[in-house]
Amino acid sequence: MAKRVLVVDDEKLIVKGIRFSLEQDGMEVDCAYDGEEALEAAKKTEYDVVLLDVMLPKLSGFEVCQQIREFSNMPIIMLTAKGDDMDKILGLEYGADDYITKPFNILEVKARIKAIMRRSDRKPAKAEEVKQTVEVSEFGDLRIDREGKRTYIRGKEVNLTAKEFDVLELLLFNPNKVYSRENLLNLVWGYDYPGDVRTVDVHIRRLREKIEDNPSEPKYVHTKWGVGYYFQML
Repeated sequence: MAKRVLVVDDEKLIVKGIRFSLEQDGMEVDCAYDGEEALEAAKKTEYDVVLLDVMLPKLSGFEVCQQIREFSNMPIIMLTAKGDDMDKILGLEYGADDYITKPFNILEVKARIKAIMRRSDRKPAKAEEVKQTVEVSEFGDLRIDREGKRTYIRGKEVNLTAKEFDVLELLLFNPNKVYSRENLLNLVWGYDYPGDVRTVDVHIRRLREKIEDNPSEPKYVHTKWGVGYYFQML
């Protein structure tokens, strides 16, 4: 089945160019030109990736991202102004999985979209890996379903983004192993990811806010000061 992408930007020439390029690669592309239109499209369709500009009429990209996160964890890539670090951090804070700065190379856009799709489609290669993946594992009040990519606290589902789930999964199934921010960036986002380690810090903070009773005194995801992060086995 063809992958489906929602491209959101108020500059119609940019949308037209991205759409043409993605369709050349066999993807189905829907387009929206303002925040309200984008939000309505996301409510009707579960997209494989949403490419979302920050500066939009009616609703900003941040507002759209935040509202999408209330009902879906579909991957979101924000388009931000070149060199505007605040836009990048805010995008991650509101639930984006990745960001691309403008002006961009269409080849970079396609590469980042495909990278997110590959991570979403990851399938274990060996039978023993399949057995491990389908297991639902419990750690105290935390339960994680690797196959369904679902997380529960005391039986109630927690809505994690794709990247938040990937970070938790990596730490949880390698308990007490400390990962530096650089290692997490490489393992979860990929070696070719152009972002910086602040991306990791933002995702760790959001993850703690969702799974910890007291994020300032975490029970699960801990900080090894000056080194990195780790999941403490109870």
